[in-house]
Amino acid sequence: MEKSLESCLHEIQNSDDVTGCLVADKHGLCLTAMGNAKPENTGIISAFAKQAAKLEPTADMPVILLESDNRKCLIKQTGNITGAVFKCSQLS
Repeated sequence: MEKSLESCLHEIQNSDDVTGCLVADKHGLCLTAMGNAKPENTGIISAFAKQAAKLEPTADMPVILLESDNRKCLIKQTGNITGAVFKCSQLS
């Protein structure tokens, strides 16, 4: 599993505007991180995903977008895994 997870992250990391990505387990512990994603942030990222799911408990797990002037963070929980992708914001 570890090799396929790392190969997925390498593919994501090589996408346009992606600066980092990470994956956490159901306890918020970092499974892997790449780029400028900080492993110490996996706990808070997992907590965001769990809290957002409580907004509509009967719906599918939401995708969370945190955005600042120069950076975006997309967070998605699927099963026991939470992933986050960090991207540069495009200024129009």
